[in-house]
Amino acid sequence: MRKLTLAAAIALGAMSIGAGGTQPAEQLVVNRNAAIEFAVLPDGVRYPEGITANPANGDIFVATFDNDNASGNRLLRYSRNGQLAAIHDTGGSPVLGLEFDAAHGKVYLLSFSTSKVQRIRADFDASTPIETVATIPSIGPPAQRIVANPDGSNDTITFGSNGFPAANGATFARNGALYVSDSFQGAIFRIDNAATCAVPCTVRTVAHDPLLATAGFPPFGANGIALNSNETALFIANTGDNRVLTMDLATQKISVFAESIHGADGLTFDDSGRLWVAANQGDQMVALNEAGRVVAKLGDFQGINRDGTPNGLLFPASPVIVGDWMYVTNLALPLVGNGAEWESDVKHWTIARMKLPKR
Repeated sequence: MRKLTLAAAIALGAMSIGAGGTQPAEQLVVNRNAAIEFAVLPDGVRYPEGITANPANGDIFVATFDNDNASGNRLLRYSRNGQLAAIHDTGGSPVLGLEFDAAHGKVYLLSFSTSKVQRIRADFDASTPIETVATIPSIGPPAQRIVANPDGSNDTITFGSNGFPAANGATFARNGALYVSDSFQGAIFRIDNAATCAVPCTVRTVAHDPLLATAGFPPFGANGIALNSNETALFIANTGDNRVLTMDLATQKISVFAESIHGADGLTFDDSGRLWVAANQGDQMVALNEAGRVVAKLGDFQGINRDGTPNGLLFPASPVIVGDWMYVTNLALPLVGNGAEWESDVKHWTIARMKLPKR
């Protein structure tokens, strides 16, 4: 049988036959050259991880996840044209998730070392104080996970934990509640009325589930989180399991939404309902439709530039969308060591951006 050409295969795959005739199906969009450089971090500032934005003026906020406290960690603010507008020392603690509170003009930070939820004015400068909102509690590991095998047997995964809360992703609901994921304890927490509650605010456990933990690599379970448009479900990336999960907020039932997203990290929805996932081990941004099918793949790693910056995406960690553009942090964090990864060759760290494809 003669092989189909690529063009013929795409054309054939774009049509489905039903009782009413042919209907066009959603096509897969692939653009490995989509990622372009938006900004380069200042010399000595490494490992950009969290990102958020002020949609009113286009400011982009980025925080670093640098465990070498001698180098310090920073919160940076960039203008819409990629110019560094402000930089703030976060006190040595690495920062994971960022979230923007448009109603009150505040940036929320998840301090990894201290397990604290913090905030700062969006128009901060180097001397603006950071306020602690709440501390994520130590609740230990979730229950065992029973995994069914094709032969009818089961495997049991027992999660260990020293009780260290690893606050990672955050997202606001329209009612003012702030949801926070915990990568090590396999949990989702909620702070009601996070902008106005009396500090220290009460942290409530929404879910503590074995699907939110991982025994995989990278060793982070519940990571990026995002609410769907009607806020009936919370979508959760599990990095080590290469999964995106969904939690029904009415019942707190958690189920698997998508598999095999290599290093699923930060999440965000676009205006057309696609869920964008940072595949940090796949060096690309992946879009899922309402059924969990991959419908777009943007970006790729294409080597190290002469100035020591990554060309394209390298360990993309977190996305944020402003208008027609998606901004992504290139964490470029070596995990294996011994020079086995391209991340070891990075000398200057970047934020990338890419134009969203039409749906």
